[in-house]
Amino acid sequence: MSDSPSDTLSDGPLPGAALPWRATVLTLYPEMFPGPLGHSLSGDALSRGTWSLEARQIREHGLGRHRNVDDTPAGGGAGMVLRCDVLAAAIDAAAAPDDPRPRLLMSPRGKPLTQSRVRALAEGPGAIIVCGRFEGVDERVIEARNLEEVSIGDYVLSGGEIAAVVLIDACVRLLPGVMGKHASGVEESFEGGRLEYPHYTRPREWEGRTIPDVLMGGNHAAIARWRAERSLAVTRARRPDLLEREEP
Repeated sequence: MSDSPSDTLSDGPLPGAALPWRATVLTLYPEMFPGPLGHSLSGDALSRGTWSLEARQIREHGLGRHRNVDDTPAGGGAGMVLRCDVLAAAIDAAAAPDDPRPRLLMSPRGKPLTQSRVRALAEGPGAIIVCGRFEGVDERVIEARNLEEVSIGDYVLSGGEIAAVVLIDACVRLLPGVMGKHASGVEESFEGGRLEYPHYTRPREWEGRTIPDVLMGGNHAAIARWRAERSLAVTRARRPDLLEREEP
């Protein structure tokens, strides 16, 4: 893929169809997209025009003959910082002032991404996603362009591109028609504040381990109770913080 100002990666919706969920990614490495998003559920949905992806090269707005995008941090220190004027120009070129999509900055200091936030994003028109690099982004552009900082975990990546892929994938799979069954997006981890219950399939016995009898008995009420109990037990053992959030 070329480093053109705008690489649109979808043919768009069919005539008469509803507007697709739109993701615009601002990055120094547009060739990283669609990457995994071009495969499986998200890739199929992208080819159908259920959603669209545009990867835009921040460096197109760089300064001078070398298209510089960064500079040394004020006050000293290691690394480089993305310039506010360059990044603001890239954002302004990517979205009109009245664009209703939230402007997100993938950042380790951002608010942790949750399933409820993903669902809210999936129900909206899409997102404008800025992928940081180097030591970070000039604070002034975060404030001036109202960027919402989002983190996918308590660790640091080389840049925001992988985090952007994670966020987009989490949203796209919830779009209508992307998953085969509606229940696939409801009965899973973090929906309802719990981790998902264990799953089993054939063969019934494997290496001395068997599928729990309750799942083979055909009693749907008993199965539902078992799944709820196991969901609670797994959550209590692995993520007790999720249960603590339920407390008044």
